[in-house]
Formats: sequence, C-alpha cells, structure tokens
Amino acid sequence: MPTAFRFFPRLSERQLGIGAAVVTVLVWTAFILIARASAARSLSPFDLAFLRICGASAVLMPWGAWLVARERARHPGRHFGALFGLSPLTFRLSALGGAFGGLAYALFAYSGFFYAPASHASVLLPGSLPLWTALLAAIVLHDRITPARAAGLVLIVVGDLLVGGRSLLHAFEGGDVWKGDLLFMGAAFSWACYSVVARRHGLDAVRATIAITVFAFMVYVPVYALLTAFGAVASRLDSAPAGEIAFQMLFQGGGSVVISGITFTKMIQHFGPVRSTMITALVPGLSATGAVLLLGEPLHWSLFAGLVLVTAGILFGVKRAAAVALMRSANA
Repeated sequence: MPTAFRFFPRLSERQLGIGAAVVTVLVWTAFILIARASAARSLSPFDLAFLRICGASAVLMPWGAWLVARERARHPGRHFGALFGLSPLTFRLSALGGAFGGLAYALFAYSGFFYAPASHASVLLPGSLPLWTALLAAIVLHDRITPARAAGLVLIVVGDLLVGGRSLLHAFEGGDVWKGDLLFMGAAFSWACYSVVARRHGLDAVRATIAITVFAFMVYVPVYALLTAFGAVASRLDSAPAGEIAFQMLFQGGGSVVISGITFTKMIQHFGPVRSTMITALVPGLSATGAVLLLGEPLHWSLFAGLVLVTAGILFGVKRAAAVALMRSANA
C-alpha cells in the first residue's frame, strides 16, 4: 500500500452510506438556494439545464468511455455499454434513468425557480420526494407502507398542501407561484422515479450517474441547439457573463450531478429508496432558513407550518424505520 494511504482508515459500508447522506443533504441545500438566486440573473431555465448537462458531461463522458473500453478489453467477445460506447449501462437503463433523473428533473426544477421562491422549493422538492418514492416503491418494488410510515407521509401531504394551497388561492388573483409549486412537485416525482429504477436494478452509483448524464447530453443538447437556432427557445448564453456560465457549469454540473448524483445513488444502495429520501429531512429546514437569511424571502405562517409538518413527517418516518430495523437485527 502506498505510504500516502496508510493513514486513512478503510471506511465501512455504514460509514460510506452516512457520508453519502451528509454530502447529498449539503449539495441539495445549496442547489435550492443557488438555483433560485440564478433565476434573478442572466440565464433562462433551459440555459441552466444546458450548462448543468454540459458541465457534468465534461467529467462523466470520458469516465464512461474509459469504463466501457476497460470492460470490452477484459471481455472481447461480450457486448458492453451503449450510446456509442460512452454509457456503461444498457441503452434501456440509460434511457429510463436519464429521462427521469437527467432530463425531467432538471427542466422541472429550474423552471419552477422562475415562478416560486426558494422557500417553497425547500418544502415541495425534498418534502414531496418521500411521498412519491413511497408510493412508487409500493407499486414497483412491492414495498410495504407500514402504519407509522403512512402517518409520516400524511404529515408530509398536509405540509405540502399548506404551502401549495396558499399559492393556488393566490392564483385567482393572478399570481404565478402555483406554477412553480407544481413544477417542484413534478421534479420530485421525476427524481423518485429515478431512485426506484436505481434500486430495482441495483445500479452502481458511478455507472448510473454516468449513464443518465450521457443520455441527457445526447438528447437535450441537439434539441436545445435546434430550438435556439430557430428561435423557438430564447437563449441568454450570449449575453451572460463568462464567470456566471463557468460557475453554473461547475456547480450545477460538477456539484449537483457528479457529486450528489453519486452520493445519492450510494445512499439508496445502503438505506433503500424510501429511507434515503426521508434522510433528507434537514434539507427543508436548512434551505428555508437560507432563503430567509440570504435571499431575503418572507416566511409566512403557512409556509412555516408546512415546513414543520414536512420535516416532522420525514423525521417520523426515519425514526420508525430505524426502530424496525433495530428490532429485526435483534431478533435475527
């Protein structure tokens, strides 16, 4: 073993899972605040999605090509990889995961920030994720929704309604915040679909993140280029500052996709899809607090009540799931 690595202890699977959860929570919190702040600047949601995909592809596509080439060299007679040898997964899994986790999530989420504040995203993005994931896991993976988990999900639904319902009432007055709320719910549903796909097929964290990024690049970039060339979609890349473009590629691509994509999938492998999404209980509170302190957003009573209910619902689900797991291990 090289001398440089002798001082670093080998991490257990539990330590890796916990570490992945911590990194995911921090990046997701920063994503909400930065995406909302970006909506008030130069770029459109389609520009942000373009920079996100391009930034991630600059890292992941060469990585994917290397993985595919290595496997093909090890097994010369076996077909491996897809999408011109850039995705280490099959085309079906690359497209299935990429459609939900690569394209739909980014487009829904970035568009939502142009209508609704970050404080709404704080509740509705991570808040509705356990709800969608639990329902999809029950249908696709045949996971059982226990009474305790159902109670936690009810709290989440009531909290989401307190936040989204207020904006729906203001829709009759001509407000647009409700559009952003629905887009946030759509983004959470899309990511829940990806998380269940990853669990069902036992996808490796790195390979899954590479695959969905390669698929998103090959689908979105040509379509985006054609639509902007013909004027169907307005692009602001030509007028945006170079520093902002570089920052968005680095954070949205490198941070939100490469880092949190790998850590989230690793978290799924260790905790499972439902418990993984419930572990993100800190995200609503951290990002809502950041929105008030850093972005100057107001904290209405209904938003605060919704935040409390959603966080309580997530924490209740985590506590009950941990207690059940402890009882099972004790009886084993």
